[in-house]
Amino acid sequence: MSTALLALASVPASLSDQVTGGALPLAVLVAALAGLVSFATPCVLPLVPGYLGYVTGLSDIALEKRSRGRMVLGTLLFILGFTAVFLLASLFVATAGRIFIEQRELLMRIGGVLVILMALVFLGAGSQRTFRLPVKPATGLAGAPVLGAVFGLGWAPCMGPTLAAVLALNLTGDASTTRAVVLAVAYCLGLGAPFVLIAAAYERWAPVSAWLRRRQRTIQVLGAVLLIIIGVLLLTGGWDAINQWLQIRLISDVEVLI
Repeated sequence: MSTALLALASVPASLSDQVTGGALPLAVLVAALAGLVSFATPCVLPLVPGYLGYVTGLSDIALEKRSRGRMVLGTLLFILGFTAVFLLASLFVATAGRIFIEQRELLMRIGGVLVILMALVFLGAGSQRTFRLPVKPATGLAGAPVLGAVFGLGWAPCMGPTLAAVLALNLTGDASTTRAVVLAVAYCLGLGAPFVLIAAAYERWAPVSAWLRRRQRTIQVLGAVLLIIIGVLLLTGGWDAINQWLQIRLISDVEVLI
């Protein structure tokens, strides 16, 4: 009987270890915020109407008069396309982290330096570029996923500062496939959610766009500060310290009631 009770008690604890190991909840929050910051960058925000028009099919009908269902569906397919690209990138970094597990700490610190350098790009040092891919997807719903993939590949350098931070977070935990998928999905949700909201209520987009444009520099600076904090934590080992603190607070202090 006592053996059975001990087995039941160990299930929640082991589940908590899997969920909070590697400070995953904090990493998910950071990844989602990074996605939101990426959306507000100058290489994404001004092009939103063009993307929505492309995924619903080029026509003379104004965007605000087009079918909401079709626009939302096309946007979701567009998000699916760039999510696939970022998932592959995240899985690649996680795989590299497992291969070089003995050098994980060194890789984490190198990642911290890269994130700090990327933050300087956000603040205006250097420039954010995009790649023009020799691919022209079909307009409409059929080409929406392909357009999303092209967006993910071509605009990755422009979104590099925030994307680099998310990829670096893969090296702070167990570099598992699950962690890589969760962080990539969180980033894509942060980046994609505004697209869906705009598609669902495009007639209200003009004042929101104007508000974001007026505060674009502020958003970039806040994003750069977030990146610098992450970079410093990775470089100094502070991220692991936060991880240990969370494990103590969220796991060790939890009593399992049978």
